[in-house]
This record gives sequence, structure tokens and C-alpha cells, in this order.
Amino acid sequence: MIPFSQQTTVGGYKNEDAASALQKSIRRGLADDALFWATELDRSGWGEYVWKRLRIIASEDVGGADPHLVLQVRALYENWKDLRKKEDSAHAPERLFLVDAVLRLARARKSREVDHALVVFYEGERPARAVPDYAHDRHTSTGRKRGRGWAHFFDAGAYIVDPPPGATGGDEYAARAREIRSDHFKLT
Repeated sequence: MIPFSQQTTVGGYKNEDAASALQKSIRRGLADDALFWATELDRSGWGEYVWKRLRIIASEDVGGADPHLVLQVRALYENWKDLRKKEDSAHAPERLFLVDAVLRLARARKSREVDHALVVFYEGERPARAVPDYAHDRHTSTGRKRGRGWAHFFDAGAYIVDPPPGATGGDEYAARAREIRSDHFKLT
């Protein structure tokens, strides 16, 4: 069987090129181009694949920049699946949800922080860390051995620190992720 990447769409584009163009268009906020590539793949029978990419893009390319978008894309996907089961090929109302998701993703603020953090913590070096003392509360055997009860839990274990007002999060992992990934692509 020919792999997905080497198959072609109804318009004659290689699937891998159409999928790449879809994601890159969303990253650049090019809604019209993103819609073209998403519908090209969907019209070619790859609707489930398009949704897989859209769900990934929601975290990989948007993430915390629009924290509700992941849920919105998931809800639109569920609606797409539900209406698709009705097999209304004359009207194909499920297409509304795919178009809606692509437009939301293309127009959303973007952040690659989630993907950068993934690279850092899954592919980077993992020096050992000490378990912080505040984690040893009444819910762990170490905490119980230390005689820590509810008072310690409420003082240390349940202590909450909110981000400062107006904090956007930034992307503290970007430089580390680039360094990790650059090692994979060095020419010899």
C-alpha cells in the first residue's frame, strides 16, 4: 500500500505537501490558504487526518496563546463526527465544523511554547532533581515519617502561587528547544 504521504489529493497534490501547507498556512494566519488545503484533503477522503492535524495544531502552534481553543477544536471535531454519521451527502453539514475550526486556528494568536517545552523535557538532557520539601506533606510516606499533618499541608502543600497580573507566559523553552533540535540536524 502506498503511504499517506505519497498519495495524492483529488487536485493532484501530494498529501504530504497539502498537509504541510495546511499547517504552515495556519501558523502564518493565512485563513484562505489554510481552508484550501484543509478542504483539499477532506475532499480527497482524508477528513479524519485533517482533524488529527487540527487537534495537534491547537496545542503545538496555539497552546496557551488562546487556552480555550483546544476545547473549541475538540468540540467542533465531535460535532463533525456526529453529523458525519448521518451521511447527508447532499448538504454535508459536517463541513461547517471543519471550516470553523480552520478559521479559528488561522485567526488565533500563536505560541510554540508547548512544542518547545515538549522538546526540552522529552528530548533534552534530564539532570536529576531533588524532590522539593513542600512535596513531602501528609500525602506521602516521607511526609508522614516527618510527622507532617494537616497544618503543614495547608501551610506548604496547598500553598498556591498565581502568575502576576498581566503575565503572558512568554516562551522560556524556545532557546533550549532550538539548541536540542539543532544537534539533530548538524551536517557531517
